[in-house]
Amino acid sequence: MGERSLRRLLIIGASSVTKVAARNPDKAGAWLAGMLARKPRMLITVALANKMARTVWALMAHGGSYRAPAAAA
Repeated sequence: MGERSLRRLLIIGASSVTKVAARNPDKAGAWLAGMLARKPRMLITVALANKMARTVWALMAHGGSYRAPAAAA
């Protein structure tokens, strides 16, 4: 379950991303656009928050720094 305030912040951030992606699918990544086409938006919001939490945990656990994926040309 984790810390309540951190979980809330992850959900708020993910809901913002999914809201923008739902309005403009061209700006969404392939994973997010594919999920939006198949699943309800709230389910995707929670899945994205989970994905963000796992990324943050991995960066903190292994002492790395975030590098955004290269844009496909």
